[in-house]
Amino acid sequence: MNHVSSSTQSNAATGALLMVVASLAFAGTNLLQSVLPWQFGMSSTGMAFWQYLIASVLALPLILRIGIDKLRTRRPLLHEIRAFVSALGVHVFVYGFASGVPIWQMVTLLATGPLFIILASTLFLGERASTARIAAALLGFVGAIIISGVGVEGLSWATLIPIAASALWATTDVLTKYLAREEAPETLTISLLVLMTPNHLLILLAVTSFAFLAPGLVPDGLATGFPFALPTGAGLWLLALLGALTAAAQYLLSFAYKVADATYLQPFGDLKVPLSGLLGWVILGQLPSVWFWPGALMILAASSYILWTENDHRQKLSLA
Repeated sequence: MNHVSSSTQSNAATGALLMVVASLAFAGTNLLQSVLPWQFGMSSTGMAFWQYLIASVLALPLILRIGIDKLRTRRPLLHEIRAFVSALGVHVFVYGFASGVPIWQMVTLLATGPLFIILASTLFLGERASTARIAAALLGFVGAIIISGVGVEGLSWATLIPIAASALWATTDVLTKYLAREEAPETLTISLLVLMTPNHLLILLAVTSFAFLAPGLVPDGLATGFPFALPTGAGLWLLALLGALTAAAQYLLSFAYKVADATYLQPFGDLKVPLSGLLGWVILGQLPSVWFWPGALMILAASSYILWTENDHRQKLSLA
């Protein structure tokens, strides 16, 4: 007789709660990433560097708990590329906020990530593109087109920023899947935690140098003033809060994935989309377009569908 134990149910409930709180933390970071460039004049590159430096300091207990010895790897270059692409995705993403893309559009178009993951996994990892995957990809793509306003509000180049960030983070996920074939989960986690801040520093210095050499070619908001300049007054506290929320979200994710399966947790993680849109609406007055709602529902439905079908397939295989 098959049954679910009370401890398993408890773990699932705990994991779901942790993921919901993590989604709220991510929504808070999205709000602050929109506020700091516009109200306190921070460059997007400087903000991203300080955000992850603060988060890395707060994540030191997690790093030490995993163990520095877990950094040993036969693929150091791939780990560095993975960390660099992940950091670059952050800089592209926060530049979207500095460019004035509203929060609801940023986070919803970011949910196109699974589409890029499916494509890259099929082309580069040799994974089979099932009918369910193709259907989910098409549904999510149509949702992204609706939200972007193509044919209704006109396609702005800024609309492509969150899609570019999504593609970069999808690349990070595909590299993670490739490395996971021979690397331990602890090595994958700690390498990213340790390498992220140096790569943020590298990107900050590169953008600042380019802005100095060719000031007319660097978009506004990407690099302004002294690269390590900190905001004053309330802005400094908000930056500290941004770093703390980033670290908190990572802690919550690590604990959630420890007690419950990732496929079960993912729909709860998708809550960051409506939560971010709600915060942007209530606090910043960024009223979502009427096209946001059907587009967001289509993207979330695509994500939930692929997770449900693939989890159901795994369960059937385990019972066979």
